[in-house]
Amino acid sequence: MVETTSASAPHVTDQRLVKGARSRASIARHAADVATVEGLNGVSIGRLATDLGISKSGIATLFGSKEALQLAAVHAAREVFVEQIIAPSLGEPRGVARVRALVDRWFDHITEPPFPGGCFRTAALIEFDSRPGPVRDALAADHEEWLVFLAGEIRKAQDMGELPPVDPATLAFELDAVVSAANMACQLGSEAKVSTARSIADRLLGRAES
Repeated sequence: MVETTSASAPHVTDQRLVKGARSRASIARHAADVATVEGLNGVSIGRLATDLGISKSGIATLFGSKEALQLAAVHAAREVFVEQIIAPSLGEPRGVARVRALVDRWFDHITEPPFPGGCFRTAALIEFDSRPGPVRDALAADHEEWLVFLAGEIRKAQDMGELPPVDPATLAFELDAVVSAANMACQLGSEAKVSTARSIADRLLGRAES
């Protein structure tokens, strides 16, 4: 019989925790991929087990329920959004340059999506906007947090005299509507309408220079 020393036991436990966290992250990311094509309701333990070649019980152990899996997909998509849009844009100078960087990367997220079905946020919000529950709440909170953040960056640019003194929340809402429309146009294969959406966003952000 092999004895486990007190020093090695925590190491084994830590390794298991790391492996479990990696498995959760991988499954959640695939769930987000599936959701952009088939909707969050298309995300199920059975579907992901088949796709990933792992057991249903293994996924059930990690997530417990379909709803928990859907919430994990929302979180995974949020992490991608932060990583690809927000984090790199924070390297730009504060002001209109940073706002434009956020919007440019937001459009890139639409035209060169990290998910097979386009923008996760846009698709999921449309699917769950009339379905009360934890998933809708998580999507709404994530969306509102993004709009508040964007409005905050717009306000900073206004304080520097680089954007007009319009209501920051209104401008953030307008930009969100334009990019959401661009996502739909992109999914329908209308490059011209995506270009039109970019022009509208540029006009919204260029009014300060007139």
